[in-house]
Amino acid sequence: MNIKPLADRVLIEPAPAETKTIGGIIIPDTAKEKPLQGIVVAAGKGTKDEEMILKEGDKVLYGKYAGTELELEGKKYLIMRQSDVVAIMG
Repeated sequence: MNIKPLADRVLIEPAPAETKTIGGIIIPDTAKEKPLQGIVVAAGKGTKDEEMILKEGDKVLYGKYAGTELELEGKKYLIMRQSDVVAIMG
């Protein structure tokens, strides 16, 4: 993949949505809960006012409606500002 986020943006690969069954009924993809965690795939260099804290490989939590969805090479990603990330998971 050849994409480099600019400024304070990061590219995140969301964790897969959990498949749930209720009494043998499988919930379709459209009704699945949007994942709120993922792994940073690429990060910008930050801005003069905000240093880039996140780095590739960080496992992060982000807001439910954060980021812009995009698809590259058949995989789904989110691109968002570093400030939309709420925590780094250990």
